[in-house]
Amino acid sequence: MKLVFCGTPRFAVPTLEALLAAGHEIALVVSQPDRPVGRAQQVAATPVKQTADTKGLVVTQPEKIKNNVEFRARLETLAPDAIVVVAYGRIIPSWMLALPRFGCINLHASLLPKYRGAAPIQWAVAMGETVTGNSTMLLEEGLDTGPILLQRQIAIEPQQTAADLFDILSVAGAPIVVETLAGLVDGSIRPQQQDHSLATLAPMLNREDGRMDFAAHTATDLWNRWRGFQPWPGAFTMLDGKKLIVHRVQVAERTATAMPGEVHVESQRLLVACAGNTWLEFLELQLEGRKRLSAAEFLRGAALPAATRLG
Repeated sequence: MKLVFCGTPRFAVPTLEALLAAGHEIALVVSQPDRPVGRAQQVAATPVKQTADTKGLVVTQPEKIKNNVEFRARLETLAPDAIVVVAYGRIIPSWMLALPRFGCINLHASLLPKYRGAAPIQWAVAMGETVTGNSTMLLEEGLDTGPILLQRQIAIEPQQTAADLFDILSVAGAPIVVETLAGLVDGSIRPQQQDHSLATLAPMLNREDGRMDFAAHTATDLWNRWRGFQPWPGAFTMLDGKKLIVHRVQVAERTATAMPGEVHVESQRLLVACAGNTWLEFLELQLEGRKRLSAAEFLRGAALPAATRLG
């Protein structure tokens, strides 16, 4: 098939490579413009662009696409059989949805209709799901509402973080896209409408999602949110008006009662009370302006009065 591929981050790279390996013609790669990255804020090519360049593919990086006359004319001239979209980061306009004969095919890292939106991997982990997966679907103008083409499940292991799952789902999704294209051509895959009544949302994360609310969440809830919000926004709380970043944490088996957010120190262990009479143990943390420390190191340098509360 003649394809246009739209993608930006590392998550999309395995699919681009799989499409090439399957013999498809990638007539054009569309990626977001290069942006400053890292502390040095040096401009860097997107991972998809870097891969495309090594493969000798033609790349375009329009700032906007909805009313971009030049970009539209270019795609219309190419007349692709399908447009494959993987974590591109732009809303696909109606003219583009209607252009290819097999439609715009999207790889979405959840089992739709659950976790529609920008952060499906993070929210699936944060909500304590034990199973997730990839879906291919036909894009339409709604947010991840299009008909499902193919789905594959993947277990979420108890210790896995969202960062771990990104790599797993990225690699696992690539052959699903190849299989989807083959199924559309031979008619073995037929679009199935989603049950919109079962839809859940996975909105883009913001910094405040990492704030630990000990009164509203149990220890298990906060553990899941910590796993889901790796590497960003992570997890944090406040200690004496300063931000306290929690780098490693685990649920603690404990029967003592305390107000949510109350800190108990036992044998160099830092324990925090949560909702439902549950407890978290902070293993590694970092006070604002200080270096990252183990709980034992932190406690040696910080005298916490009895009944200290976080939050």
